[in-house]
Amino acid sequence: MPNLIIVLTLFIGLFIGNKTGAIFSIIFGIIIDLNLGKTIGITSVLLAIIGLLGEYMDKNFSKDSRVTIIVMSAVSTIIYEVFTYAINIFQYGGVPEILTFTLTLLVEILFNTMLIIIFYPLMKKLGYYLEEQYKGKKILTRYF
Repeated sequence: MPNLIIVLTLFIGLFIGNKTGAIFSIIFGIIIDLNLGKTIGITSVLLAIIGLLGEYMDKNFSKDSRVTIIVMSAVSTIIYEVFTYAINIFQYGGVPEILTFTLTLLVEILFNTMLIIIFYPLMKKLGYYLEEQYKGKKILTRYF
């Protein structure tokens, strides 16, 4: 199944900014941890990293391209799932099943990619609106 929280966190980090993205990521992570009964804080930290990664990618890559957003989503999904899997293996013990994990990860990346392909125009329009509201137009008037 798709992980909508990763897509939403990346979206907030790309368009709104790192401080707001980190705050929303921590709130989303705590809500997920409370609902799933896991250790509180691990998901928050991983989602905050993805929010900060979105801000970093915003400065270095164009968010006007669908391919760029898809690659960003795939990288974010890989980072989140690999760290979550590794932490769960260390915390709860067990034998890592790499093949099963890889297959699950590929399916999740595929679903997240499909969501981005379908909802990209809406995400882009809403993203630029939110970016204008939160970041504002910061024009240096002394150069004009």
